[in-house]
Amino acid sequence: MICMPTPDGKGYLLLVEDEHNLARYLQLELENEGFSTDIEYDGLSGLEKALTIEYDLILLDVMLPELSGIELCRRIRETKDVPIIMITARGEVPDIVTGLDSGANDYLAKPFAIEELFARIRVLLRQRESKANQEIVVGRLRIQPNARRVFLDEEEIMLTPREFDLLYYMVQNKEQAVSREQILTAVWGFDFMGNTNIVDVYIRYLRNKIESDPSVKLIHTVRGIGYTLRD
Repeated sequence: MICMPTPDGKGYLLLVEDEHNLARYLQLELENEGFSTDIEYDGLSGLEKALTIEYDLILLDVMLPELSGIELCRRIRETKDVPIIMITARGEVPDIVTGLDSGANDYLAKPFAIEELFARIRVLLRQRESKANQEIVVGRLRIQPNARRVFLDEEEIMLTPREFDLLYYMVQNKEQAVSREQILTAVWGFDFMGNTNIVDVYIRYLRNKIESDPSVKLIHTVRGIGYTLRD
């Protein structure tokens, strides 16, 4: 995965909007407000960026060429929990419901005041920061996402960056069966050229470290699908 350092400022955003003039206007306004912003003009390019770069928040138009904003949102949600705001000319209730059901956190109908967009972005970023600062407990395992530290009871477990990313992804999808392909995309990146066997190798590495105690069984194989993490 391309792990771009978050630029200095309030956050690193992705804007997927096919109206070039509007996209440029929003980018200028966002950057004047202190946000760094990448732009993509179609759904497929937006999907590749969203899956290979770690953004703080994503803004999606619904009506996009190549891949609709709704489908783009669904695909991002398969592997990432990044905050998503849908931006569209459609403001009817069914469209709002569809956008939220696809995994969007918020919905803003055109035309809108730029100050309202800033306010909604700030709310979602505060929520994300608060969530990231929380310690995650799974059975006897404690995970500190910001510090990237993992403890089994009081003993710290030393994980490589890739092992931590794999564990964190499994924890974020706790109780769900995730395929090797989903894990590969989320942890290794959209453009990874290897095969899914690498997932099995790293699952084994991770099990050896976090399940060294026989009473701790967290990662379970789901036959024909992939893996799941359960208490």
